[in-house]
Amino acid sequence: MWSYEKKLQYPVNIKNTNPKLAQMVISQYGGPDGELGASLRYLSQRYTMPYPELKAILTDIGTEELAHLEMIGAIVHQLTRCLTEEQVMNSGFAPYYVDHTSGIYPAAANGNPWSASMMQSKGDPITDLHENLAAEQKARTTYDNILRYCDDPDVREPIKFLRAREIVHYQRFGEALRIATDRLNSKNFYEFNPSFDAKPRSMPGNEVCSKCGKIHK
Repeated sequence: MWSYEKKLQYPVNIKNTNPKLAQMVISQYGGPDGELGASLRYLSQRYTMPYPELKAILTDIGTEELAHLEMIGAIVHQLTRCLTEEQVMNSGFAPYYVDHTSGIYPAAANGNPWSASMMQSKGDPITDLHENLAAEQKARTTYDNILRYCDDPDVREPIKFLRAREIVHYQRFGEALRIATDRLNSKNFYEFNPSFDAKPRSMPGNEVCSKCGKIHK
């Protein structure tokens, strides 16, 4: 159960429309490293995370990513509201406009719609935490790229805030990885698990020799 506070995590008040910039920013709404995928990734991974404090980290960050999704939606909406026909045609925004008018739709900057294939929930704490560390850096890079092409301070400031939060999330997942590494024992931490040695398994009609470890038919 979530408690919803009816305000953005960081204010978004954009005075000038810019559909071309909106086409770039929307990648953080429904792109491969965007906030929609991030929120669903973390809120899904928490179910199989074995430690309560790491579940809490995933829940906290996943919830915050929903707040970031809301911010990106507000930015795209304010950049594309009240567009003229000339603005739509001259900005390259027409293909999006034909399908969605100025509605907010989860898609990447290249127009590809969001897909669950853009996120991963593996059920292994080490795998999932490494996935999350990489995801936060990829999101930070996307925000870097947006800032390179954005000179509107009304857009830059919330984007800079979102970029800074990606760095904080990366640090928290780094702490979570250290906790998981310290607590996972030899039975469930893959690096030290002797049962994962590359020994052949017996198949019907075959036997594994207890002396040499080879299969004798």
